[in-house]
Parts: sequence; C-alpha cells; structure tokens
Amino acid sequence: MEVMASIMRDHILSLLKEGRRIDGRGLEDYRDLEVRVNVIEKAEGSAWVRLGNTQVLVGIKVDMGEPFPDLPEKGVITTNVELVPLASPSFEPGPPDENAIELARVVDRGIRESGAVELEKLVIVPGKLVRVVFIDVHVLDYDGNLLDASGIGAIAALLSTKMPKVVYDEENDEVQVLDEYEPLPVSRVPIPVTIAKIGGNLLADPNLDEERVMDGRITITTDENGMISSVQKSEGGSFKLEEVMYSVDLALKKAAEIRERVLEAVRAG
Repeated sequence: MEVMASIMRDHILSLLKEGRRIDGRGLEDYRDLEVRVNVIEKAEGSAWVRLGNTQVLVGIKVDMGEPFPDLPEKGVITTNVELVPLASPSFEPGPPDENAIELARVVDRGIRESGAVELEKLVIVPGKLVRVVFIDVHVLDYDGNLLDASGIGAIAALLSTKMPKVVYDEENDEVQVLDEYEPLPVSRVPIPVTIAKIGGNLLADPNLDEERVMDGRITITTDENGMISSVQKSEGGSFKLEEVMYSVDLALKKAAEIRERVLEAVRAG
C-alpha cells in the first residue's frame, strides 16, 4: 500500500510541476458541484450535495429541549456525522471514529461561530425550553473533500428548513405546537473551502487520490461579509504565513462562487 501511495505521489507531483492535476483540473479549480434541497420528505430541512464523485445527504430535525446552562437564552445546535460503510472501504460500522468526529466538529464550528442561525430566536421559555436543531450528515460516496461537501450540505439544508410554530401559554405553563410553519432564522451563509498541500503546491478541493498523498490540509470557512468563522488544519504538515494568506484569499473567492450555487438551489426549492 505504501509503495502504491509513493508511486501515486510521484505521479501527482510530476503533473503539478506542469500546473496540472491528476483529474485535469487547475490548482484552484473545484470539481463539478450539484446541490439540491428538500430531498427528504419527513425532515424539517434537507440537502443533497455532489462534489465530483463525493456525495453527502444532510437532514435537519428541529425539536424542543433544555438550553445549555451557560447559554439559557439561546437555542441549541448539534451536529452528527455518519460515515456509511458502503460509501468507502475505509469506513467501518460502529461508533463514530476520529474522522467522523473531526468532520462533525468542523461543520458545527463553521455554522455556530459564523452566527448563521440566530439562536436567540429559538428560545421558547428563557432558561427552560428552546428549539434544538439537529444536523445529521450522511456520507453516501467518498471521493475526497468531505469537509466542504458536508459544510455546503449543512448550510443548504438549514436554509431550506421550515419548523412548526409554537405558542407558549405562560398562565398555564403550556406549549402548543401549531400546524403553521416558519423558516429557521438563518442570517449568514458560511461556506468552507479546503486547500491541500502537496510538495509545496496548494490545491483547492482535493480528491481522494490527492488526499492520500497530501502533506497537510487547511479548511477555511467564511461568510458573505468576508468574515472568517473557522479555520481547521489537519493531516499534519505546516503552512507558511504566505501560504495561509494565499489560502484565505482563495477561500474567499471560491466561497463566493459556491454560495451563489447554494442560494440558487434554495431558491429553486
């Protein structure tokens, strides 16, 4: 296996010297992106994303529960990732492994730290009862860059979410769930952009072959105002300051393009 990886790395590096990639893309190019929303009938919100041959399905469920003790006047977001064994030979059944945990953490942080969902508007009874938003990411096919595909799917699903209206009767201390629906209060559209480093070359949207031989990876999530909500470096390796600055500029440019694709999908319904 190590011999094959070494051969693949040499091949990829030889192509990069010519400014080419193994699948014919330029270094800053993303694979084909397709986004669809409202694909799960019984979910409050949902999205399917295909990035090259990588596919993810994201479902949103909105329930009621207690707020975090230190955030009594904010709703709750919780993110879960399932790496379906059929999606890749490297995925095994059982409890979430470190890859699933990292993926869930990156998706969650990008949404939470950007303030994408207005959590204050999810409070029903301050300190006692709030909306709880569950983001469930299911990986259907893995061919590289799950971080971006999952983050794109999560925000697309949140933007498509409709939740039942609730009314709190303070006198009787009762909550009534109505048959009317309202959109989840989403005010930001954070988009993650992942850049891999291979032999000093920086590549946007690494595919699986590139991920297997990369020296490091950085994922930068930005919103429409150009604010960075999260940065995740993984897979070892180091990035020079100029490489980080280049990655930020590229992330802003690519995020703007992807964001428009997401909003188009949401508008199309």
